[in-house]
Amino acid sequence: MASEEELFASVDALLDEEPQLPPPAERARLRESAGITQARLATALKTTTQSVKNWENGRSEPKSPRLDAYQRLLNGWAEKYPARGPALAVTPAAAACSEPAASEAEAADAPQALTVPAAGPARPATQSAAASRRPAVKKAAKPAIDPRFPHGPLAVLDGDGCAYGVNGIVLECPATTVVELVEWTLRESGLGAPKLNRYGKDSDPLIVLTATAAVKLGLPEHLEGHEQRRSLRLPEDHPVVKQVAKAKWQLTQRGFGPWARIYRKAQGRDRQCVQLAILSWDALDERSWPGVAEMEPADIARVLGVYAQRIITPRGSTAVSGLELMTALRPPTRPERDEETGNWISGYNPGSLGTRPMDPAPPEATPEHPVVVQSGWTGGFLNEEAYQWVRSVDTLSDEECLLPFVVGLDLNTAFLAAAARLVVGLSAPDHFHNVKFNPKIPGSWLADLSPIELDPRLPSPFTPDGSRPTGPAWYQTHTLAYAQELGHDVHPIEAYLRRETGAYLDPWHDRLKNAYVDTLADMGVTKDLSDTDFLAAMEHHKEKDPALAAVLAAIKATVKGGVGKLRERPQGKHYKDGETWPALSRPTWRPDIRAAVISKARVNMHRKLNNMAKMTGLYPLAVLSDCVVYPSPGESPLDFLPYAASGKPQPGGFRLGPTPGLAKLEGVQSMLWAVDLMEKSLNPARHIKGGDAVLDEGE
Repeated sequence: MASEEELFASVDALLDEEPQLPPPAERARLRESAGITQARLATALKTTTQSVKNWENGRSEPKSPRLDAYQRLLNGWAEKYPARGPALAVTPAAAACSEPAASEAEAADAPQALTVPAAGPARPATQSAAASRRPAVKKAAKPAIDPRFPHGPLAVLDGDGCAYGVNGIVLECPATTVVELVEWTLRESGLGAPKLNRYGKDSDPLIVLTATAAVKLGLPEHLEGHEQRRSLRLPEDHPVVKQVAKAKWQLTQRGFGPWARIYRKAQGRDRQCVQLAILSWDALDERSWPGVAEMEPADIARVLGVYAQRIITPRGSTAVSGLELMTALRPPTRPERDEETGNWISGYNPGSLGTRPMDPAPPEATPEHPVVVQSGWTGGFLNEEAYQWVRSVDTLSDEECLLPFVVGLDLNTAFLAAAARLVVGLSAPDHFHNVKFNPKIPGSWLADLSPIELDPRLPSPFTPDGSRPTGPAWYQTHTLAYAQELGHDVHPIEAYLRRETGAYLDPWHDRLKNAYVDTLADMGVTKDLSDTDFLAAMEHHKEKDPALAAVLAAIKATVKGGVGKLRERPQGKHYKDGETWPALSRPTWRPDIRAAVISKARVNMHRKLNNMAKMTGLYPLAVLSDCVVYPSPGESPLDFLPYAASGKPQPGGFRLGPTPGLAKLEGVQSMLWAVDLMEKSLNPARHIKGGDAVLDEGE
């Protein structure tokens, strides 16, 4: 028989346990029975209305001292307004925030003890009114939730301690310092994302701080005193930086800036790293994330959550994320067994760029690169850039000038389309003289294409400005291969070629393509639309869901920025030619791969321009990167694009559609408007969307 001491110990243990709240539905019933609104209850408990909503739909639980006060209030209401049946039991485990609500099937099997209807799964607070009007879209099965990261890849923290995650989840974060936030994120939040490749690493959790959250954690609301956003960072003697160091956490070389990484060295396989993004420090660039920084926290979480789930958890600017995605999908190493010791070691992962940076060939580098400066190279450089071409007014015919309109076509993510099945070099370049051209070998070739004469109504495919080459120059493989395709002999003088090759960008292309197409489909622009319906859907697709429109803009910025990062130039006014700069330490500093993508994109554009001239007799007025302007008898691309008698688009020309490489309407203006710009040497393709031209832009 138990002694009195043992009984008192057991009772004391019960008293020490956290209060057990009734089920979410019962909480709502009690409040409604008392005639109290959620807003009034939130005021009494000194919290937010959203927190009360989360408590009543089961998405989160209060923490002490609010937990004790809430329990006392519910107990008082329960005495006044008893339920007609026994309340459902709840365990202390319910204190874990943000467990997903039960499915309808699970709810049907649960005991129905309460007389009031149980609250169903709560809708995410970010769901737009237009969502219910969207056409049904066939969706791929959602990936299973990783049990290690039940609450998704990221959260947006506000000043009230509410951390808004994906799918409407809201967590309560008790942290009042950056160090506490990091430890809460790693130990309690359940945030993170699984690796994208079996040999890769899990994505570190991301916490986005609103301005009020930043101030609450001891950070300044804004950083000032720097000319460039990339230079923003806290000084080393700032109290928060000192707190981080005192707690044995580290910052990367970028310091504590708009995108701060706080970490400890990994213990075995366990990574300890948290990414912070501070909204009021311009972490989300308006050009890449239009309107996102001004959204409510739940909407920001939705935008970034969709991006994270379809592409990658943001790790900085969209350009940084685009580059990180390449490495995440093609990790540089994989485990392999050492033949001598039998131990597992880190070995090269075939198809990747490896772990060591690689010097480019001199013509592939930039003029300030150490390889160029130290060798005294004067042999010229690759000039594989996107088109910036305006047709000479002298080549316009009377028939063209009499057409009333000009129509701009924009190719969807042209650089992404060029990355598909693109074979690039994986090894260091070797130098060759008097080599025979081989279109299957990626590299840089010195050749003279100036004798080739082409129609002056089309841009030259060999130069970015569309002018005819004037002598020998360096070209990427795709440019010379296209010269061969046009029927010209190609005789390289010398070349820098790579023996090991592979389609390094294929998984990068596939993931970004799927993200782009799926996001457009969610906005009502699907692959099965007719060309007429496609144009109609594209006219208003951004208005239906601004959050998804922001995701789409970020995807496009990720493509362009990722390609641009392959040849990141030195930053800062104190840089001197010949010095190294941080980007050169990356294996992904590969200007030759950037040149290959852009060369293929420009060649793809010229091929379509050439085919359009053959099929329709129409010639463009201007090209700017992936936008082309055509004279047209009507205000729609349907008035001049080539179609077969069956109504299907003619292959080889421009085609309308939502996938990378297909076209959409960029804008419509009058022919007089376009000719006026052309006479001033301005590019109509740059201005056709808005119609306004800046006369001193210096094109």
